[in-house]
Amino acid sequence: MPMGVVLLLAMGVGAAGCAAVGVAAVAAKAVEESRPKKVLAEYEGLRGKSFAVVVAADRSVSAQFPTLVTELSLRINDRLWTNAGASAGVPTQDLLRYLYQHPEWTAQPYSDLAKTLSVERLVIVDLTEFRLNDPGNRYLWDGAAAGTVSVIEADSPVPDEFVYQKPFVVRFPDVTGVEQSQFTAQQVASVLIGRFVNRASWIFYDHEEEAMITY
Repeated sequence: MPMGVVLLLAMGVGAAGCAAVGVAAVAAKAVEESRPKKVLAEYEGLRGKSFAVVVAADRSVSAQFPTLVTELSLRINDRLWTNAGASAGVPTQDLLRYLYQHPEWTAQPYSDLAKTLSVERLVIVDLTEFRLNDPGNRYLWDGAAAGTVSVIEADSPVPDEFVYQKPFVVRFPDVTGVEQSQFTAQQVASVLIGRFVNRASWIFYDHEEEAMITY
């Protein structure tokens, strides 16, 4: 076989090998990037401390979704009690009963509420928006839930000041133009609640998030 042909064949084999290696590297990178990623807690101050979760919602939100505060309170409280390493907590039903029976708590200093509840940390979840549609178009789903998570350290020198605060917004569906025939209102609300609970809770403990998470 002429030497030139041999060299061309060798070059072709080498190029194919390099291409295969390149494809394999891209595939490996894609797999790695698709794996859930570990995210560290942003606030670890619940560890070894007693806490209570107080969820407050805008009046218009509570009027339209009367069970929402209870649902969020139960789920966030359970998530933190299970994962955040706290030493003690206030059962959600007991807390809600107290808050409903004492509406004046909203005008009290947070340190007084913490003292009444006998906790060292107050996790305050302020829900400012919860909607399933854009106000201007009730025919398409455009859900959004917005809020702020704040923390009070009742055993600190400044028990009425926020030591941590984070606003966030979650949405569903993930694309625009989704008609009402594709989801029920209950499905949209359920996904929004789940995403809101995740974002409000993940702040307090190490966790895994999907690499391509959309909210």
